Amino acid sequence: MKIKYAFFIFLFPLFLLAQNDLLKEIDDKPMETTESPAFKALKIVNFESTKLIGKGDFYLIISHRFDYLDKGFEDFFGLDNAFTQIKFAYGITNNFTIQAARSGFQKTYDLGLKYLIVNQQKDGFPVAVAFFNSIAVNTELDKANYPSLDFQDRLSYVSQLLISRKVTDKLSLEIAPTYFHESFLVEILDKNNNVITPNPQDKNQFAIGVGGRYKISNRLSVNMDYGAHLNRASQSVFKNPLSVGLDIDTGGHIFQVLFTNSKAMHEAGFLGHTTGDWVKGEVSFGFNLIRVF
Repeated sequence: MKIKYAFFIFLFPLFLLAQNDLLKEIDDKPMETTESPAFKALKIVNFESTKLIGKGDFYLIISHRFDYLDKGFEDFFGLDNAFTQIKFAYGITNNFTIQAARSGFQKTYDLGLKYLIVNQQKDGFPVAVAFFNSIAVNTELDKANYPSLDFQDRLSYVSQLLISRKVTDKLSLEIAPTYFHESFLVEILDKNNNVITPNPQDKNQFAIGVGGRYKISNRLSVNMDYGAHLNRASQSVFKNPLSVGLDIDTGGHIFQVLFTNSKAMHEAGFLGHTTGDWVKGEVSFGFNLIRVF
């Protein structure tokens, strides 16, 4: 299945003035300047932020999600089981970042692209807008169990429009309208554990992500994000992802410690396959470690 995306980017023209007119314009109205980034890290917690990597910069991101805390000492509060993601990201330009990752969840490989369409301006354009697109390959699916499985059945696609605003020096907010497509859908069981056929979940799925950051000090902030799935099948056992964390700026890297009900770290994973329930204590402890080179 081919999925096409259309982008419309409008560029504002620069105008040239004589020296006297320019000085008069400066006196009448201060020139617009770019607002500092709304977020310190590439992710709020699970969701991508509007932060991009500088041209030529290289990031190593190691993410870890332990098992749910609800079993207590049986698995030492989830520490006996964990999923890890290793990601590499590079700034092609100041406005264009590419990234590649491998996750233990579903043995997933994914490639992502993030492009900054427009930055928030002081006394000007009120928000930063970026586009994020990714493709992931689920290598955990066993062809022995699914004889008719093709390579394209392993693929999932995600497209997000990231819109953020630095409200104050302390508070930043973001909304992320999201479309994602899963070529392979997990079987949904009825109350008697019989497979529901056909699967009532549409492969084309939609979600709205919301998130924010509140700065406590120059090196510490509280972050939170949540994804509301808009067309999930009513019989589905999956939940909406909710994550809370702390950003710790150590100078050389950003360290994010967090609690989340999702074990997956790639977009289609945490949007479509979150099983944890915060009310039942099905919450994972985890972290994102971002190292800049």
